[in-house]
Formats: sequence, C-alpha cells, structure tokens
Amino acid sequence: MILNIDPGINRYYVQTLCMVFFPGAKFSTVEEVTPQTPVITVRSRSDDETVTASVTIAIGEISVTAEDTQSKTGQRAKIGPEKVAIGAAFLKAGEKFFGYKPAWGILTGVRPTKLARDLINRGVSTREIRDLLTGNYFLNPKKANLVLSVAGNEERIIKALEPDTCSLYISIPFCPSRCSYCSFVSYSTPRLLSLIPDYIDLLCRDINETFKLIKQAGKKVICVYVGGGTPSILTPAQINRVLKCVSRHVDPATLLEYSFEAGRPDTITEDKLRILKESGVTRISVNTQTINDLVLETIGRAHTSQDFFDAYDIARKVGIHCINTDLIAGLPGESFASFSRSVDAVMRLAPENVTFHTFAVKRSADVLRVGDKSSVYSRSGGTAGKSVDYAQMRARNAGYLPYYMYRQKNTVGNYENVGYAREGYEGLYNIFMMEEVHSVFAVGAGAVSKMVNSDCTRIKRVAAPKYPYEYLDPEIHERTMADIIQTAKKFFAEDDQ
Repeated sequence: MILNIDPGINRYYVQTLCMVFFPGAKFSTVEEVTPQTPVITVRSRSDDETVTASVTIAIGEISVTAEDTQSKTGQRAKIGPEKVAIGAAFLKAGEKFFGYKPAWGILTGVRPTKLARDLINRGVSTREIRDLLTGNYFLNPKKANLVLSVAGNEERIIKALEPDTCSLYISIPFCPSRCSYCSFVSYSTPRLLSLIPDYIDLLCRDINETFKLIKQAGKKVICVYVGGGTPSILTPAQINRVLKCVSRHVDPATLLEYSFEAGRPDTITEDKLRILKESGVTRISVNTQTINDLVLETIGRAHTSQDFFDAYDIARKVGIHCINTDLIAGLPGESFASFSRSVDAVMRLAPENVTFHTFAVKRSADVLRVGDKSSVYSRSGGTAGKSVDYAQMRARNAGYLPYYMYRQKNTVGNYENVGYAREGYEGLYNIFMMEEVHSVFAVGAGAVSKMVNSDCTRIKRVAAPKYPYEYLDPEIHERTMADIIQTAKKFFAEDDQ
C-alpha cells in the first residue's frame, strides 16, 4: 500500500484507518508498486473556522474520493477536528469503494472504554457520551451502548480500588502445541520445552526479587495472574513450586483474585487442579475456542471438544471458585451455525466468566505461511459480526455483565473482544491491566512490567527478554532485572515527590 499524505498529517493515524479497510496491510515504498497496489491519498485544508479533509482510494483504474468538513469550535472529540474530518472522509471513501461500513467507525485504539470512562469521570451524561461516540467517532449505536455498559461496570470496580495496590503477572510462555493463528510458534518446540526446569528455577528467583521490589515501593499485591503460554503444561510438582514461591510472600487468602490460566484442556488433570485449589487459586481458564472438532484440528489445537468438557468437569469437581472459558468468533472454517452451537454449549455449562474473542491474525502466524492470505484477513468479517452479536446477546440474556473489552489489529471485520461475568466474578486483573489503573509487576520471559503513578497520569513499561532462551542467558537476564529494578525505584521515588 502506498500513502500520499499532506505534510503535518499524522501518518500513524492514517495507517490505522487503512487497516480497517485493508486488514493485514503493509505500507510499501514507491519501488514496490504494482498495478493492483492500493494507493491512499489524504489531503487537508483549513480556514479560521473549519477543517476539510479529502481521502482518495485507488486500486488500478478504480478510484473514489470523499470529503468531510468539521468545525473548529464546539468539537468534543478528543482527537480534534482534523482527525475527525480525515476519519469521516476515510469512512465515506471506504464505504463507496467497498460497500462496507465498519461498526467501530474511526475508534481504532486497543482500549475503547478509556474515552468513555474519562467522560464519565468528568460528569458527562450517558446520553452525551453516546452522542459523541456515534456522532464524532461514527460508532454504530450497538457498539456505543456496549462501550458505555463496559465502562460503567469497570468504573464501579475501579472506584473500589484502594491506593498503593498492584498486581503480579507470572509468565509461563510454553505451549503443548502451536495454534496456527499465534505468533509464539517457537515456544512449543521440543528444544524450548526442555528449558522448563531451568526456567522455573530462574522464575522463582525473580518472583522473590520482585516481591522485595514491591515491598520497597510501598505497594500491596491484590491480584496474582499466572499466564502464558499454557501454565498447565507444567508438571504438578513444578506448579506447586511456583505457587509456593508466591505464598511465601503473600497470603493467598488476602488476594482479591488469584488466577491461573490453565487454558488447554489437554494439559489439565485433577492432580494439577487440586494443587491450584489448595494453593488458594480462585480463578482458572479452561479454554476450547470452539467445540467444532474439525476447526480445532485446523487451527492446531491438540484437543477435542470432549477433552474440553472433561476438563471443565474436573474443574467443577475440584471446586475452583471461578471458571472462565474463551470462544473465538471467525476462526477459519467456522460458520455461524457452528459458532452458535459452541456458544450454546458453553452457556449450558454456566461458567462464572466467559470471554468472546474475535479471530485476529499475528504477523508471524503459521496460518499466513500457506494458502491464500485473503481467506484469513477479512474486511467485513463474513459471519463474524453475526457470531459476535449472537454470543453477546446470549450472555446478556443469561445474566452476564460485560466487564472489560479490548480490540486488536487485523481482527476479522474489525470486531472486539469482550469479557462477560456474573456479578462478583469479574476478572479483576483483566480490568486493572487493560485500563492501566495501577502498577503490574511482571516476571518471566515476554513479561512487561507496567509502572503506573498514583493519579494514573504517567506510565512506564519495562520488558523482560521475549524468548525463554534469552531470559535464561545470564548476561541478558542480569541486565534486564537491573533495569527493571532501577526503573521502578526511580519511577516511584518521583511519584512520591
């Protein structure tokens, strides 16, 4: 794709708009142009009172142009009149060219509820926020109402958050097999799986050091989340060791939430779940993504739908307080009828917590290495939108509340991921992490610590080495841990001043 943009226009913003209509787009140099390379031209002009933007989409000999004018006064959208004009012109041009109108309009960020929560806290009425979302960001009313529902439920929980609290994330970045849509393909190779014993040794050392850092920062851990990867790939003894390391520093009974992302049904055993229960874990994930066995095989999941039901039964038998399960709309080979059967099956199980994702393709995913990429990247999403609507409707009718949401690049149809829960069973870590309302200390390969100051106006991220073999490299590890510790100490010292 070629972008021709007037000087002064934010190129990244234009690129995010391009990806709404051209999912999976790569932005090329002039030398890489072919007759079918999309060319996007964005122009902007202004006077004392208005800003006018024009957007042209051209592919080969087919070209459309659209314009939009916005007033410089009375503009309530935080992105400003020029961006609104560009976004509106882009939507008009895209609808003319493709006959497709994105449900999320020009709201392209990962955290769509942040805008709504900010306005709620400024005393803006629900009606005004809805008008802003539909009128300035061009969301369809259904998505605007979803944003408001999630933001309201989040705010109820965030308001109860005490000062100087934090969460701890523990990364177990290993999987029993690779999903075809995931970018972390190397984490499931036999060579990397052989690193697990050494990885656990170092991870426990880092947990100890991180709790020291948390204490020095004057923070109190209220949520622990063991994620991955697939943490339940560990042996019972390895799981027990990691959780005992945590319990040496914090009484699990004092935590608001203790999550363990068991994830893959083929890694779940009663022995493992009993260790979780006895260690104080209050929330686990048992994820199937779909109950269509053919789709499970297609996406590289090494389990069947029956394996999922069996694992879920084990979790119920053991007595885990809160069970979460995930489904993904728009998976390759999944029809609306197939997905709706998965939703109905999960609703019959009545988990306390369920997350409905939309299929998103990572850049290095296996699914992109073979076949036609256009069959993976989908502008309109095919039946994904209908599937998302059905899942959300079924959850609401069953008494679940939408409590957190996020969006990703290159999702089919540009749709969203939403967590639903029965009241009192919301995934607290998900809210605190996604809305960036307190610090999250993270240990392990691929983990990112996120320091948040007391009034949530400043955030500092520090990443651990991405891959397990890098994490285990003594020189890299020592340098990274020193950086995390120094950064955190400096950040919180500045916050105290």
